[in-house]
Amino acid sequence: MNVQEKILSREISVLMWNSGVTVSTAESCTAGQISAALTSIPGSSTYYKGGIVCYTNEIKTKLLGVSAELIDDKGAVSEEVVCEMVKGALQQLDTTYAVAVTGYAGPTAGDEASVGTIWIAVGNEFEIQTYRLQGDEGRGLLVIENGGSRS
Repeated sequence: MNVQEKILSREISVLMWNSGVTVSTAESCTAGQISAALTSIPGSSTYYKGGIVCYTNEIKTKLLGVSAELIDDKGAVSEEVVCEMVKGALQQLDTTYAVAVTGYAGPTAGDEASVGTIWIAVGNEFEIQTYRLQGDEGRGLLVIENGGSRS
């Protein structure tokens, strides 16, 4: 973890600690890196309840309740699927907020998105904010595009 990530983790920690809320994660292409960042600060167990690494569609469906039909229709790397991942994490891990990520880091991708496409969602039971990231072959600098808000 680099210095910038440590500083961000510390800032998030203070906010979470002071507000008394809880957070969980549902991670596909990041394979637990967001969880690692959130828990890098001592005391994170007061707000971080856990995460699900759902690298395959089977786990997205079985553990997070994402519809297999939705994955077939929209693709695993889509705004709709990442929103369902947030909802599944909120329900399965009983938290105030959840963060979810799904994407294609390469070397291959699906029909619905190119290599380097990543969807991130953050939300609670009332609202989910989504962001689409597009990177250089999934490994370089990422450009964030606000996907929107869903209720």
